[in-house]
Amino acid sequence: MKITKEQVAHVAKLARLRLDDAAVELYTGQLGDILEYMDTLNSLDIKEVAATSHAISIINAFREDEVKSSMPVKRALSNAPQSEDGSFIVPKVIG
Repeated sequence: MKITKEQVAHVAKLARLRLDDAAVELYTGQLGDILEYMDTLNSLDIKEVAATSHAISIINAFREDEVKSSMPVKRALSNAPQSEDGSFIVPKVIG
């Protein structure tokens, strides 16, 4: 697939990018190379290739959920500069 300078300039305008002629020329060549490579990939026969979501096999690294006792409120608030009724007191940041 070939891309033209006019198409690159049009997409740049839609993206509200100001490109000079040198940039349009550069991006036309680069995008053309990318599209040419995509055409090469599209020509490959992949009917027998299984779909994958990752390049390497991965295993879930998360631990199992276990019920554990939580930290007592008094201990959690022990280093707080200010607390009241089991809650942290923090400066007001929104008017």
